[in-house]
Amino acid sequence: MISYTIYKNENSKQWVTFVHGAGGSASIWFKQIREFQKHFNLLVLDLRGHGKSNETNSNKSFLKKYTFKSIAEDVVEVLDFLKIEKSHFIGISLGTIVIRQLAEMHPNKVESMIMGGAILKMNFRSQILMRLGTVFKYVLPYLLLYRLFAFVIMPNKNHKSSRNLFINEAKKLYQKEFIRWFKLTAEINPILRWFRQKELNIPTFYIMGDEDYMFLPSVRKVAERHCLSSRLCVIKNCGHVVNVDKHLVFNLESIQFIKSN
Repeated sequence: MISYTIYKNENSKQWVTFVHGAGGSASIWFKQIREFQKHFNLLVLDLRGHGKSNETNSNKSFLKKYTFKSIAEDVVEVLDFLKIEKSHFIGISLGTIVIRQLAEMHPNKVESMIMGGAILKMNFRSQILMRLGTVFKYVLPYLLLYRLFAFVIMPNKNHKSSRNLFINEAKKLYQKEFIRWFKLTAEINPILRWFRQKELNIPTFYIMGDEDYMFLPSVRKVAERHCLSSRLCVIKNCGHVVNVDKHLVFNLESIQFIKSN
């Protein structure tokens, strides 16, 4: 089972589950925990191979081919173990794909989805990044590739803290683990195409930075198309990692959205 931490609120019956992105860990939510715990019970996860879940890499189930379905089932396993029947979910970057996949498989477990820095389509630059990674993933040190990805996705000066946070977290990965996660990109285009086409009857809140040039345009289009269930909030002077770049706005908007549902 993947590693998790719970923060209880005795005055609430609602749960909020936090799902980080590739190369991150539960620690990226340090600017959310205190504020969200005032209102909800919290479940904070380390996805397989990340954070404290690195210690469970000997688990044979983790050595099978990584798919978004198998990673989503890791999350469901924790929910079932803790007897959490339903939860709101908050994800960042690649974590939003995991949440969307979980909602596809187990919609009855999802109260709402908050998608920070959501990935719904790979633009031309991201496609080039993926191809470079595919060519060099066995040749170059994974941290060099990860630094390149971080600078392309979060290029501005005001993205520096987010960029450094993710690079420092990525240092805790192993080369083999990076390659396992990178191979997920082979299935990312068809799965995102399906997500863009299909609207789930689950309240969804996209919260994006106006400087997230790689992913914001496609999210705008999907939020307009899925208008029955989706809302979009765009934060000014903010990059891809919205929960770090503009944590006060992220916290306020996200908590208000959960309470409205």
